[in-house]
Amino acid sequence: MSLIGTEVLPFKAQAFQKGKFLEVTEANFKGQWSVVCFYPADFTFVCPTELEDLQNQYATLKELGVEVYSVSTDTHFTHKAWHGSSEAIGKVEYIMIGDPSHVISRNFDVLIEAEGLADRGTFIIDPDGVVQAVEITAGGIGRDASALINKIKAAQYVRNNPGEVCPAKWQEGGKTLKPSLDLVGKI
Repeated sequence: MSLIGTEVLPFKAQAFQKGKFLEVTEANFKGQWSVVCFYPADFTFVCPTELEDLQNQYATLKELGVEVYSVSTDTHFTHKAWHGSSEAIGKVEYIMIGDPSHVISRNFDVLIEAEGLADRGTFIIDPDGVVQAVEITAGGIGRDASALINKIKAAQYVRNNPGEVCPAKWQEGGKTLKPSLDLVGKI
């Protein structure tokens, strides 16, 4: 079942950010745009490259009013240990959520039950806490965080301009479409 258009389900979890532990719930996703990035496990191979890449885009995402949350089925203690021992992860400033209970991974339908790990899933959530975009890749396929920027800009544009949609390869400032009977068969 697709999560597009659905509100994030309730959860409560411990997280690590900037040397501190904090509690995060679904309420954190309301009132701002959010990116939730699931990854299989700390202390692995592709995961640190993705999280570092996401950190490299963090300032741009913050300028767009977006908060970033990474999630794995590891604990917040493991996130702290990884942050302190990996050069790539040591750069991470955004919130790293621990999901050892698998509640969040199940809520987002990315849990690989047999392994107790999450798939690589990226979710864009609007300020109402509603999922607007989903990308899920196989474990060996790393994601490119720069691709998030245009998706978020498009999602924000559509939210702020009812009745308009963004076509393929839309760039900020580019032409949009106004779906109507007159457009049917004309594109």
